Amino acid sequence: MANNDGAPLNKSRADIKMSELSPEELTKALNEYGLGELAERMGIKLIEVSANKTIGTMPVQGNRQPLGLLNGGANAILAETLGSIAANVAAYPDRVAVGVDINVTHHKSVKDGFVKGIATPLHVGKTTGSYFIEILNDKDERSASARLTVFFKEKNK
Repeated sequence: MANNDGAPLNKSRADIKMSELSPEELTKALNEYGLGELAERMGIKLIEVSANKTIGTMPVQGNRQPLGLLNGGANAILAETLGSIAANVAAYPDRVAVGVDINVTHHKSVKDGFVKGIATPLHVGKTTGSYFIEILNDKDERSASARLTVFFKEKNK
């Protein structure tokens, strides 16, 4: 049984402080409690979570624009989700990462199947980080690429 927010009975997402979990606990919690309303609505699923590489998938079906192609905004949501997760794992245990800028370049249209995103750090500093997110179609061809910049904020400040 689950609560209205999808969390196990007698627990809610608010009971889990994701930024206070180790990477292993974070992976387990994300798999158990979900990725947040928007990412879940988009159908994003995690494959691998670490500070050095975070991988996830997203279905094209349900995320298309009127011409039948994967919506460019869906690529941005996948990129921000994966980059933010990787950044927060890197920020653990003293900081949290918050996104401050994202850009996405669309290289090749996708009409069906799934896309896979792979987020890797370009720079992880004391106060900022940047992440490259490669988005691939079912044939492992690059369909989009993104760069996410995050601000590392100390906890409780």
